[in-house]
Amino acid sequence: LLGQILDHWFESEPLKATLATDAVIGAMASPHTPGSGYVLLHHVMGELEGRRGAWGYVAGGMGALSQAIAQAATARGAHIFAEKAVCHVLLGRDGEAQGVVLQDGTEVRSKLVLSNASPQITFLELIPQEKLPTEFVQRIRQVDTCSPVTKINVAVDRLPSFLAAPNARDGQPLPHHQCSIHLNCEGTQLLHQAFTEAAHGHPSSRPMIELCIPSALDPGLAPPGCHVVSLFTQYTPSLLADGQSWDEQARNAYADTVFDCIEDYAPGFKASVIGRDILTPPDLERIFGLPGGNIFHGGMSLDQLYFARPAPSYSGYRSPIPGLYLCGSGAHPGGGVMGAAGRNAAQVAIRDFRHL
Repeated sequence: LLGQILDHWFESEPLKATLATDAVIGAMASPHTPGSGYVLLHHVMGELEGRRGAWGYVAGGMGALSQAIAQAATARGAHIFAEKAVCHVLLGRDGEAQGVVLQDGTEVRSKLVLSNASPQITFLELIPQEKLPTEFVQRIRQVDTCSPVTKINVAVDRLPSFLAAPNARDGQPLPHHQCSIHLNCEGTQLLHQAFTEAAHGHPSSRPMIELCIPSALDPGLAPPGCHVVSLFTQYTPSLLADGQSWDEQARNAYADTVFDCIEDYAPGFKASVIGRDILTPPDLERIFGLPGGNIFHGGMSLDQLYFARPAPSYSGYRSPIPGLYLCGSGAHPGGGVMGAAGRNAAQVAIRDFRHL
């Protein structure tokens, strides 16, 4: 249990609760849920500029990272087809991958196919089910993709000023504006209560909020004096109680709850808002193809990790379809902007390619 780990090392309840947020982030779990300690470990995996476990902002926004990868690929001769949806994987006579077919009917032939789509999309939508082992299909269908995350992107006309650390007179960002700011984390019991509400189909009445202001470090993201605020919030169930849907009214009601909480810590925040974009779990699934809205393509619980990710006997990036590899968050070691799954999958695919 995460709670036991934190109790062993720390005394301060706010510190324990703030650390606990990284153990439940993206997970429909409480700090008291068995196995939650692993998710905390997962979030300090890797390093940034030599600092182990460190995180950072991407200059130019997260899209700039995708562009950097794209530029590296095209420099090596890759061709990138943006906005071209894949209809299905092209299979040969012996059931091996031979490329992909786009929705416009175009065939792209290849000896190898790597998919960083979720295991659900890759194997349940892009491959005929009769070409896959029955047990494998059943396992992919059973992957727990439950997600508590609602992402809210906010544009504001001034920097939030927190009661705990008021802004300087010149309105310039202070060190805490350049960090990850955790709200409603005074105690782990608060997080557990927020989880319990969502487990019963109700959005948390006092949500866990992780607030970042990337424009405090990267001014080019917003006009002078303005800022972009990224809110990673939970817990919000994919399916609401009593058959209610995440309609405009439900989305705005939850966002208002989040904004009311922020207002308690930073009076004037609500008045500074110019616009907001609310992405509930169904929105994250519809727009980005995240199953259940899960940012990890599947829960990071111990039964869905290591040799069991995405399925037993298929944790080595190869799939039941020869020449088809899984290289996204649904593969080992799981989600996060670290590239481990993609790098590992590429090495396996290169090794196989040499023998074709």
